Amino acid sequence: MATESSPLRPIIATAAADFSKHRDVHTVGDLLAYWPRRYRTREADLGAVTPGEFLVGVAEVRSAQTRRMKTRKGTMLEVVITDGRHELDITFFKAWGHDKVLVPGARGIFAGTVGTYRGRLQLTHPGYTMLDDYDAGERRDLIPIYRRVGKLHTWTVTESVRRVLDVLDDVPDALPADVRARRNLVSRTDALRGIHGPDTLEQVAAAQQRLRYEEAFVLQATLAQRRRASAATATRARAGQADGLLAAFDERLPFTLTDGQRDIGAVVADEMGREVPMHRLLQGEVGSGKTVVALRAMLQAVDSGGQAALLAPTEVLAAQHHRTITRMLGDLAEGGMLGGAEHGTRVALLTGSQPTAERRRTLLDVVSGDAGIVVGTHALLQEHVDFHDLALVVVDEQHRFGVEQRDALRAKGSTPPHVLVMTATPIPRTVAMTVFGDLETSTLRELPAGRAPITTHVVPEDRPGWMERTWQRIAEEVRSGRQAYVVCPRIGDDDAPEDGAVLTVEATDPDADEAQAPPPRPLTSVTALATRLADEPALAGLTLEVLHGRMSPEDKDAVMGRFQRGETDVLVSTTVVEVGVDVPNASVMVVMDADRFGVSQLHQLRGRIGRGGFPGLCLLVTGSEAEPALTRLAAVAGTTDGFELARLDLAQRREGDILGAAQHGRRTQLEFLHILEHEDVIEQAREDAFALVDADPDLADHPLLAAAVQARVDAEQAAYLERG
Repeated sequence: MATESSPLRPIIATAAADFSKHRDVHTVGDLLAYWPRRYRTREADLGAVTPGEFLVGVAEVRSAQTRRMKTRKGTMLEVVITDGRHELDITFFKAWGHDKVLVPGARGIFAGTVGTYRGRLQLTHPGYTMLDDYDAGERRDLIPIYRRVGKLHTWTVTESVRRVLDVLDDVPDALPADVRARRNLVSRTDALRGIHGPDTLEQVAAAQQRLRYEEAFVLQATLAQRRRASAATATRARAGQADGLLAAFDERLPFTLTDGQRDIGAVVADEMGREVPMHRLLQGEVGSGKTVVALRAMLQAVDSGGQAALLAPTEVLAAQHHRTITRMLGDLAEGGMLGGAEHGTRVALLTGSQPTAERRRTLLDVVSGDAGIVVGTHALLQEHVDFHDLALVVVDEQHRFGVEQRDALRAKGSTPPHVLVMTATPIPRTVAMTVFGDLETSTLRELPAGRAPITTHVVPEDRPGWMERTWQRIAEEVRSGRQAYVVCPRIGDDDAPEDGAVLTVEATDPDADEAQAPPPRPLTSVTALATRLADEPALAGLTLEVLHGRMSPEDKDAVMGRFQRGETDVLVSTTVVEVGVDVPNASVMVVMDADRFGVSQLHQLRGRIGRGGFPGLCLLVTGSEAEPALTRLAAVAGTTDGFELARLDLAQRREGDILGAAQHGRRTQLEFLHILEHEDVIEQAREDAFALVDADPDLADHPLLAAAVQARVDAEQAAYLERG
């Protein structure tokens, strides 16, 4: 008898090579996890098929005749199949072999792409198998349909799975029996038989419910172990001091903190004052003031004799944070320097492209403790970066980093540091429970005073006069003393989208064998558009500059510096300005090819304007006529509620995008659990998993569950190594 770890080749040798080559399926367990995409009943509806559709259905041969071809040698076979109501033509240009099988009255499963000939629908050289062969004495009313595996037909995949199930022992079950009983779930063995060889749709539903719960349970058990391990870890309390750097900073604040900033700040301060590491997620709208909350926590860490590290996903954002923090601290950022404040510290910047001499000075300031606050990119994670006493880790834009990257920075503390994770991408509750379940969550909803409303409009680029009016609006804003962003998805005409641009692709048919995108329109590039705008009559006399990720750090800093000082009127940029860039005088943004960006990224981008008390104007330029794209853009134009947009964004994306799996090419490991749709399942699994881990922290009494949890952790670590 076979087990899930058995190799595939001895069981189905003829198909094993195709499974291995095309679908990375090597073992019995891999094959059983190759789920059907949908199910078809025995009877095809030939009246519902359309040209271009890939048909898989059961039908009866009504007529079959052979005839010699007129223009070449050989005999062709013309067959008409029927579902009892409608007919479909089938043509084989080589009749040999087929004419003995496809005889009137024979029933089979036919598969192929529907075409037309002389006004009639037809299949040309389709695949087929006769039902007597397929049934093998067992009649089933549901036919599972799988994704193609090389040139194998779907019934070959079905037969391969059936042969495995026929020789399979009872499958070990990671779900404890008491959990299955409490939630009324079938065994894993029954679930596999119900998903691959069902007699009824009720069996399919029971199997899917069981497998959905298992996915949620294993994930929640993983998070429960992480949270329990964190809670059991001891660290140094970082309570700060009453008259230190934080107090001096608060006295100088030129604005009043919002209620949310004060409340969350108090929670963070209290948790940092404990001997258990803080693990908190701070989410909030664009411009809600997360940076101030994080900076106050960093100053508390410095007041406690430690250091704080701020990890940012891009060099532009890291440099922007460094400038912002230094500016906000003033002479408090000049500790030990002539003219520096009594309670001052230093703010260091560490990136991968710094000149060697500057990098060495920064590393020395970090390891000596002279730099109390260290801002950096992935360069902070490198082995040779050592801290004097790392007390607090702040991770900005958490969705750009994995758990392992967060842990790599935490490991640099002599004692486990406190962790504050920030994101400006609002996270629905189910996602917070699933992706960030090892963190406590705080939310900033209130915007600070001075944030002006932003109006957003969709601009069809092929509508006569609309693009001319777009450039005129920029000129009008500049003449009023304001500045403008123009955002493009790529740098040059021959480049792929710049790293960080989360572009979307519209699928023509979600039920197709492999959803194919329509031929993409050429994407607007920074270099080409900047050249065009230099000759645009409406922008005559305006100062334009470009910004993108391929520029040197010095050039990027120089361009951003001129834009911040108001010396540049229009900044033509890639998405490097998406987060963290703060130019209060900028009031208008044009996003080219806006239909190719996700909802949350568009919301992030327009958050760069309206920051200085001036009403903001965001123009989303599109040449698309695709309904999903226009719906997305209309949603962004219709609301500035980031939480509402986040739900829409996540509803339109694959689970792999939400979990970060799509970026590194691995399966999400969530095939049946849909995070936004199955909140009740996630809550039940969370309750069961956390209770089990509380009773059995190491899962010593549940070895099968422990193995499933370890498999998930191993997959995450492998993905981290690939990203690194």
